Amino acid sequence: MISPKTRSEADTVGDAMHALIAELYPICRSITGDGFRATLDIIRRRIPLQVHEVPSGTRVFDWTVPLEWNIRDAYVKNAEGARVIDFRKHNLHVVNYSMPVHATITLDQLKPHLHTLPDHPDWIPYRTSYYKEYWGFCLTHNELLKLRPGDYEVCVDSTLVPRSLTYAEYYLPGETKDEVLVSCHACHPSLANDNLSGIAVASELAARLTSRPHRLSYRFLFVPVTIGSITWLALNEDTVRNVKHGLVLTCVGDSGAFTYKKSQCGSAEIDRAVAYVLKKKGNPHRVIDFHPYGYDERQYCSPGFNLPVGCLMRSQHGTFPEYHTSADDLDFVKPQGLEESLEIVEKALQLLDCNRRYVNQNPKCEPQLGKRGIYQGLAGMPDQKRYELAMLWVLNQSDGQHSLLDVTERSGLPFDLIRRAADALEKHDLLKSI
Repeated sequence: MISPKTRSEADTVGDAMHALIAELYPICRSITGDGFRATLDIIRRRIPLQVHEVPSGTRVFDWTVPLEWNIRDAYVKNAEGARVIDFRKHNLHVVNYSMPVHATITLDQLKPHLHTLPDHPDWIPYRTSYYKEYWGFCLTHNELLKLRPGDYEVCVDSTLVPRSLTYAEYYLPGETKDEVLVSCHACHPSLANDNLSGIAVASELAARLTSRPHRLSYRFLFVPVTIGSITWLALNEDTVRNVKHGLVLTCVGDSGAFTYKKSQCGSAEIDRAVAYVLKKKGNPHRVIDFHPYGYDERQYCSPGFNLPVGCLMRSQHGTFPEYHTSADDLDFVKPQGLEESLEIVEKALQLLDCNRRYVNQNPKCEPQLGKRGIYQGLAGMPDQKRYELAMLWVLNQSDGQHSLLDVTERSGLPFDLIRRAADALEKHDLLKSI
């Protein structure tokens, strides 16, 4: 495993995000518990968070907030007393949410509680049992093959008690109440790409937006997967109506090509903005249609809400061999991959923030631009002809129905050029923003 830099030693924003991942990596997280809270404590050093505790047993639509799970230790010892499976060496050695157990059993009795990956015999799988009483251990397949018949002491020193589910949000008000929702799950233990990369990119993005003016409001959510987004939706039905754009961030730290999963609508502004930025940036990528499997986008896009929320990934979850295994470690995520992901998200949200609709204030035929001195200001510009064309496109399409992104897609001209043209025309009272 690489020796990561601390955040104070980081040379680039990618290094800084990787350093945050390295700090979070050793924590044993789950959908509830102190590991999740410890994760939020680290994130809040970078951005202020409002932390919420929702009591166990709370009904959230068709779900119930579960008992809180915490774990102190877990092991399997052979007859000589040696730990042949040791939670202290890797969080993934225990099936997440394992109920407490302390017993001596035979190898045959133990084997139904052991999980391996025969196709990757040196990797530990990640397994969970959130909503079913069970205990188990995960280990490499090579370690399993070394186990000999005999008695084994098994111990899972965990607790399952009525307490609460924790989630956090950071709200940045803008000029309008229209919101951009950025959501990531913060519950997986020691999985660097699947969840820590999303946390790192979301935290850095939130910190940057804090110091910048923005028209739209932004809400960053750090939730336990599935039950967390369901809980937030159940408790915030009045807030949800403000969400106009949204992104779920996960698996954004590896070196794979980008994958953007569209919202259920498929043609929302967020879908078009991300697709445009990916194409313009030139990174290898693919855009896929929505399907009701994956991460929390499927909750935000459920028919009772149908929010315009897509999901940005690099390698798509479940398609790379390291997914949900111990191989998803600090070597698997790269500072450059994190930095590229941040750039894509940042540019897409900047586009949305600038994507206004205008009404032409001189709609009957083209206005005479020359007499307003607009052409003189273009003299010597390297893209003068394209800029003139951009102004004509904006004037022609500014009927209050078409946004700047609409004009961009129809004209084939860059969004930044269309936006600059609109700014100039607005300054000369030829356009009015609505």
